[in-house]
Amino acid sequence: MQAVALGAGVSLLTTLQPSVARAGGHTEMLLLTCMDFRLVDDIETYMNARGLTGKYDHVVLAGAALGALNDRFPAWSEVFWQHLDLAIELHEVHRVMLLDHRDCGAYKMILGEAAVKDADTELKSHVKQLYALRSAILVKHPHMEVEIGLMSLDGVVTQIV
Repeated sequence: MQAVALGAGVSLLTTLQPSVARAGGHTEMLLLTCMDFRLVDDIETYMNARGLTGKYDHVVLAGAALGALNDRFPAWSEVFWQHLDLAIELHEVHRVMLLDHRDCGAYKMILGEAAVKDADTELKSHVKQLYALRSAILVKHPHMEVEIGLMSLDGVVTQIV
C-alpha cells in the first residue's frame, strides 16, 4: 500500500496492482442485472462458472430489463443505452446478457403486485420485459447477440429462448 499526500492533511491510500485497467480492448459481453444485494455473489458465481471471469462489462439497474425499458424512470433507459454504446465502442462488445431475477422489488413497484402475484404470472412478466428489451437492442444493434435469463433466489438461472 502506498500513501499519496493530497495536501491540507488529506492522503489517499493506494494499492499497487500488477495489472493496469485499460479503457480500450475486447471483452465478451455486457451484462445487465438488477441491483438486488441478495444476488450479487450468485451473479458473480454464475458468470465465473460460465468462464466469463473478467470478460464482461456489468451494468446494474433496479429491475434489470425493466429498469432499462420503462416509462416511469426514463433516465434509467438512457443510462443503459449509453453504457451499451460505450461498451461496443471501447470494448468491442458483441453480446449482451439480460439477467432478471425472481422476487424483484422493482417489478412490484413499477408494474404493480398483480404482475408478480404468483410464480407463473411473475415468469410471464419477466419474459415479456426481457423479450421487449432484446427486440429493442436488436433494432438498434442488429449484429448483437442477446441472451436472456431469469435467476431464482437460490442463484439458479433459467435461460429463456
